[in-house]
Amino acid sequence: MTTKRKKRNLFHKFFRKIKFNMIKLFRSPEGARKVSLGFAVGFGLEMIVISTGSLVYLIFYPIVRLFGGSLPAAIIGNVIGKLTFLPIVLIPFAKKIGEWFFPQKMLGAPMHEHAWRNLLHGDFRIFKHLLQGGLHVLIGMSIFGLVLGFISYFIVRYLYNQRKRHRLIKRAGASL
Repeated sequence: MTTKRKKRNLFHKFFRKIKFNMIKLFRSPEGARKVSLGFAVGFGLEMIVISTGSLVYLIFYPIVRLFGGSLPAAIIGNVIGKLTFLPIVLIPFAKKIGEWFFPQKMLGAPMHEHAWRNLLHGDFRIFKHLLQGGLHVLIGMSIFGLVLGFISYFIVRYLYNQRKRHRLIKRAGASL
């Protein structure tokens, strides 16, 4: 006898993946400080993945070890950053913040909007303008990474301690 699997919608799958990764994070035995620091570094580095063309993964492990965080927690923070699509949503705001911190125009030309269909007709100026705004995006995403990593450190540390306290209370109640 075969049973039909219930088909889940996209949002349900999304929240299940986040919940699964958070459960793995909170069951990590390394301690609240190390886990929350690893998560914060991984989540913060996820903000600059797009603007560095994924080259940040070459220095991911050394950065996590330099800060003294947990590598599994950093990977979980990075995955949760990917699942939230937060880096993609923040790109326009990062460009504006980058322009505030580094107001100099790149290559001496203003940024123009281009249609992707121009690329199909052989107009490759879009790549020049993408590179021109790339430094502004990198600066802005680095700032977002620092701020969101700092905030996530305290949130994860609080949640880790709450979860640990809950498990200890549950164990004490079960042993009676």
